[in-house]
Amino acid sequence: MTVSIPRAPIAVPNFRITQEAEPEQRKALLKMQADHDLRSNRLLGALEPVSRKRIDPHLEPISFKLGDMVCDAGGLLKHAYFPQGSVLSLLTVLENGAALETANIGREGAFGLFAAMYSRVTFNRCIVQLEGHMVRCPIQLLQYEFKNSEHVRDLFVSYSETLLSQVQQTVACNAMHSTEERMCRWLLMMHDRAEGEALPYTHEFLSHILGANRKSVTLAAQSMQTAGLISYRRGAIQVMDRHGLEKASCECYAIVKERFDAFLTPPSTAVAGHNKSRSYQSDRD
Repeated sequence: MTVSIPRAPIAVPNFRITQEAEPEQRKALLKMQADHDLRSNRLLGALEPVSRKRIDPHLEPISFKLGDMVCDAGGLLKHAYFPQGSVLSLLTVLENGAALETANIGREGAFGLFAAMYSRVTFNRCIVQLEGHMVRCPIQLLQYEFKNSEHVRDLFVSYSETLLSQVQQTVACNAMHSTEERMCRWLLMMHDRAEGEALPYTHEFLSHILGANRKSVTLAAQSMQTAGLISYRRGAIQVMDRHGLEKASCECYAIVKERFDAFLTPPSTAVAGHNKSRSYQSDRD
């Protein structure tokens, strides 16, 4: 599967750089564009200027389609991936081939930070759950920043702990809450990331992601549509009543959202560790 790299800068603000622009003006516009691109991912935007200066030239825009696999479980990561509008799904793969979502990652974070901190092997399958802009950064560069910057260590550890808390909350949610409550939680998380756009998902897709049978997902969707919470047509789900969806959701959505809203305030200290890298199937070059 090939990776297409768009030539145009991604997430470009509403201005145009022309050949006639004065050198200083052109330089200022380019800086504005670079700053805008970085801030569109909260984790990149939280880096100190000295780290951003080293990382920014190595950020590479990358294009994926819905359902594309970024890396399989056991894969050796060469890059970390920073969504800038896209959403990545982390799946736990079972022996029978079934795959269940345990976390998802939007513009608030990144996939591959554990590789940058400790080991370059991923324990989850990572797929694209929502198409959109994304950049990637070589793992070796992030490892350098992690080893040499206390701020980066604190930031990466804080985010990783927050992502782990999402995994833990998802496990409890899948075990204890109804299919409808879980669907509400998941749709709210995706609605946050899609910024109000229709979500391109079928009942079959939702049943796999939630680890629920297809019939229960269909019944839950019908109930939610009857209540006016969502509109569903031809594989597209539109949130119609955001407040009502929040009321119908279990507490897990609010808990996870609160933790992610707060993760940019890292703990006072973080401990860096080192594990030997293991050779497995690599992510895409």
